[in-house]
Amino acid sequence: MIKLEHVTKIYPGQTEPAVNDLSLEVPDGEICILVGPSGCGKTTTMKMVNRLIEPTSGKIYVEGQDVMQMDPIQLRRSIGYVIQEIGLFPHMTIAENIGTVPKLLGWDDARIARRVDELLELMGIEPAEYRDRYPRELSGGQQQRIGVARAMAADPHVMLMDEPFGAIDPITRDRLQNEFLRLQQKIRKTIIFVTHDINEAIKMGDKIAILNVGGILEQYGSPSEILSHPANPFVEDFVGADRALKWLNLVRVEEVMDQHPPLIFDTQSVREARQFMQERGLDFVYVIGADRSLKGYVNARDLEGQQGWVDAFLTPAAVSIQLGTSLRDTLSELLASDYRTACVVDEEQRVRGLIQLDAIQEALSARKGGER
Repeated sequence: MIKLEHVTKIYPGQTEPAVNDLSLEVPDGEICILVGPSGCGKTTTMKMVNRLIEPTSGKIYVEGQDVMQMDPIQLRRSIGYVIQEIGLFPHMTIAENIGTVPKLLGWDDARIARRVDELLELMGIEPAEYRDRYPRELSGGQQQRIGVARAMAADPHVMLMDEPFGAIDPITRDRLQNEFLRLQQKIRKTIIFVTHDINEAIKMGDKIAILNVGGILEQYGSPSEILSHPANPFVEDFVGADRALKWLNLVRVEEVMDQHPPLIFDTQSVREARQFMQERGLDFVYVIGADRSLKGYVNARDLEGQQGWVDAFLTPAAVSIQLGTSLRDTLSELLASDYRTACVVDEEQRVRGLIQLDAIQEALSARKGGER
């Protein structure tokens, strides 16, 4: 848990506080987003947690300990830290970068090597191929994953993330956000996350602290609370008029997907597939393997007058949606693919359901109706 009690920061030579009497609590295993306009003190607040910036007054507790009573070096080594610029050491290999803090903590080489490979696998990066490379040999998205892995290397309970996905292109950013949310379901770290983007805040946060210029806390609550009940005109204006659309970030695709969609197996005959579609009035049907892995789909018109097995007439699926994806990201993927429907798959690419554009539109309409 992270707890701030009446924290104020006034920089030398300034009369107005950068952070003004801020109190909030981040429960264990949750992501707290600090968001607001430039000059609101969000980065200052985050840096006071690991004492990169010293508070003028107030108390900050990390896992029940007053940070001002802790050795600042040991404090920082116990907290994961991810920044927008990634901050990888260019002269070090990927393995050496990830192992930086464990080495400072006195871990032996074998333990560090095991941890490096474990984290690379967790990030979806092949250890044998990448551990001995240098940062310049990686893409921006891969470098960002390594930055997160380095922050997790000593298995800290608390992490600080300063606009970690702000310096990469929008497509890679969406993918990394989704990957990190899935990862957080496994690791359950307590995280303070700084961003200037309210859409990112709504998507990533369990709690959101909306700060105003001068470090004034305007509202602290869940994304749903802030969207449904903005505390004042500042929050309402900062969140924006399209609150119903932003609400799509809070809903996961599995909440509205068809959990029992019509599917056929790749071992079925063309005759069976035609009959299956005719009985259900379908123009096409998705095809799965024995393990429910997505193989593609077949069109009714392609099977007319044909014989044999459906696997000979497969068309690859242009898009599939991962479990846990927000409706907003799902909508973006469907619109980009020019398809109105897609299979929802798990990490092993097994089909778990079907999502249609109509279902998203219905959910959005229901939300708008509830706001009236």
